[in-house]
Amino acid sequence: MKLPFYFLLMLFVSVSTYAQESTESKSGHENTNKFRQLYNEFSTPNSYRSASGAPGPAYYQQQADYKMDIVLDDENMTLSGFETITYTNNSPDELKYLWVQLDQNMRAKDSKSPLIATESMAPVNLPSKFVSEYMSEPFDGGFNIEEVNDAKGKPIMYTINQTMMRVELPENLKQGDTFSFSIKWWYNINNHVEKRGRSGYEYFPEDGNRAYVIAQFYPRMAVYNDVEGWQNSQFWGRDEFALPFGNFEVNITVPADHVLDATGELVNRKEVFSKTMMERYEIAKKSYDKPVLIVTQAEAEAAEKGFATDIKTWKFHAENVRDFGFATSRKFIWDMMAVKIGDKDVMAVSMYPKEGNPLWEDWSTKVVASTLKTYSRMTFDYPYHKAISVHAKNQGMEYPMICWNHGRPNKDGTYSDRVKYGMMGVIIHEVGHNFFPMIVNSDERQWTWMDEGLNTFLQYVAEQDFGEWYPAALSEGHTSFPSRRGPAALIVPYMGGDQDFIAPIMSKGSNTYQFGNNAYGKPATALNILRETVMGRELFDYAFKEYSNRWMFKHPTPEDFFRTMEDASAVDLDWYWRGWFYTTDWVDIGIKEVKKYYVSSKPNQYIKDYVKEKDLKMKDLVPLVYMVEEGSEEFKENMKKGTVIENSKPLKEYLMDNFSAEERVKIKTPNYFYTVTFDKPGGLVMPIIAEYTYADGTSQTITYPAEIWRLNDLEVSKVIASDKEIVSITVDPNLETADVDTSNNSWPKKDEQSAFDKFKEKAKK
Repeated sequence: MKLPFYFLLMLFVSVSTYAQESTESKSGHENTNKFRQLYNEFSTPNSYRSASGAPGPAYYQQQADYKMDIVLDDENMTLSGFETITYTNNSPDELKYLWVQLDQNMRAKDSKSPLIATESMAPVNLPSKFVSEYMSEPFDGGFNIEEVNDAKGKPIMYTINQTMMRVELPENLKQGDTFSFSIKWWYNINNHVEKRGRSGYEYFPEDGNRAYVIAQFYPRMAVYNDVEGWQNSQFWGRDEFALPFGNFEVNITVPADHVLDATGELVNRKEVFSKTMMERYEIAKKSYDKPVLIVTQAEAEAAEKGFATDIKTWKFHAENVRDFGFATSRKFIWDMMAVKIGDKDVMAVSMYPKEGNPLWEDWSTKVVASTLKTYSRMTFDYPYHKAISVHAKNQGMEYPMICWNHGRPNKDGTYSDRVKYGMMGVIIHEVGHNFFPMIVNSDERQWTWMDEGLNTFLQYVAEQDFGEWYPAALSEGHTSFPSRRGPAALIVPYMGGDQDFIAPIMSKGSNTYQFGNNAYGKPATALNILRETVMGRELFDYAFKEYSNRWMFKHPTPEDFFRTMEDASAVDLDWYWRGWFYTTDWVDIGIKEVKKYYVSSKPNQYIKDYVKEKDLKMKDLVPLVYMVEEGSEEFKENMKKGTVIENSKPLKEYLMDNFSAEERVKIKTPNYFYTVTFDKPGGLVMPIIAEYTYADGTSQTITYPAEIWRLNDLEVSKVIASDKEIVSITVDPNLETADVDTSNNSWPKKDEQSAFDKFKEKAKK
């Protein structure tokens, strides 16, 4: 009696499984599977933050409202202010004290920030830099706190610890209670070109004027939340800021011939604008295709010679913002245009000195408008009434509704592609920061990548949109915007670099090597690969928009992002977060070997050995299909005997006796059979993107999900039955996965350098 087929199948499986097991016992081990869930890494969900990644029913956040009177002394280069802070405790905790950030103290004479940096003597220096570094008195730019009083004017006890100030409360602040106090302060404004920094002035010796970009200029409340309590980590100069939301009323007094813009709505526009400026402003509000000059270059050049001694106060009101910044100068040219976002108009604005032209007048405001469109499409409609780009040399920094951006032409007005695309890219990036972290308000000091990485990813999307929407902006030879970050291939040199100088993305910003690659480049690339290769745009975009809307005007953590992306897409991504964000592993997937098989009409050696081992006879077996590997001794022997079935017609005839007429119609007729084995020298699991090219010149690309590695992290195999002969196979043909070594990506193997080796060779030259 012949053995049933399912019985034989079970025997084959048991033999195959047994062959993989060692006869020797091995010690136990922990679960190191790359697809294990992130339960150990994640915090336990609670009533504040749910397991889905959404804010929980008990989620809370504090509020800090400010009223400020600010005076800029252009002659003495000082800024002074009197501010009243009203702090609302929405947490369930009673607060004994409040923490206030004094970021300017990083520039105090006794600042410890310079002491933590490792230094070496430069062999060559510019005279100005040498004098500034070694032959001048240290600049004293720290806060001078003159008063800290309660609402009745009574002094309050406070303690300053470097860049943080603890304010003692007269009595514990309970849930729902508010406390108001005032601070009087002043500081010396730094030259941000010579002394560096995110804020300060640039001096123009040709006309004796200064252009000010002012931020971190007032004592600001720190964040208190359910994750860390007080976020009172010191500001050492690089990690940026965690801030609560609030409402601002700010009066800024500057020389009367300055023009000024800031966070918030200008509430006394008719007082500070001339009649001509008002007329131009009304036109700009209806201009959707090109910017309208509010202050022309000729008017700005005339103002440069004025040096007014009288003053003017500009008044602003902003609701639900986390910070405040402003820019002011008599040198500024000012233009605006409207951009339709959802059902409302937003003003795209630029301010720049003549030194920025013609580049800035041609492109800055158009870039602002384009950025708002892309980011709104990818997240939520931009909620504020304006977005301002301010020209500042060597700068790139963001605040609600306003940002500073570099990109200066040569004195004769000419500029290179590097300057042009650099200026466009930094404007997109800094305007984009309005969304991350100014609205989706992550903790930049703890998780820099949630600010910079997410924004750099969207910057890449926005750059490609801008190049498509404004083809005139592309230089000859460019068919798309030449983005510096985002495409997978651009991160290969970093990920394949020296592991001694690479840290996981999930590291505190100040503790990372290669800050730009770690906080900007790698997370942006990871998200781009996730969108284009792993999830697909439809699933990714839906989930990313869900995260953005869940956490707009709130304080998310990395886990809230990770969980939401899975919750809204039904894609298990724990393996991806672990590999890309928690490790420094790299991608390297190759083709180990390819075996070609033919069908034989005679039993092969495998079945002969099997029958002998099980003490069976051939007649006991059901009809079987026997496979022999091309090039093997068995294959050669079968070829001599004529028992190899080389094409589909005799193969079909050979098999037909085993099927009914109805079944025969549905049978395909493959000519070729292959086993392709992929290996993974790199640590990261990723989808296998395999392009199969056939003898007739056609090709087919198959993407095997990353889960193919779940049971074997070293190598996996796929069997392919094809009606066409495969002549070559390429892994990751379009460089989608950041594979650091492409020399093993082809079969037959190509004699070529890997992408990383090519980069190293280029770098040597």
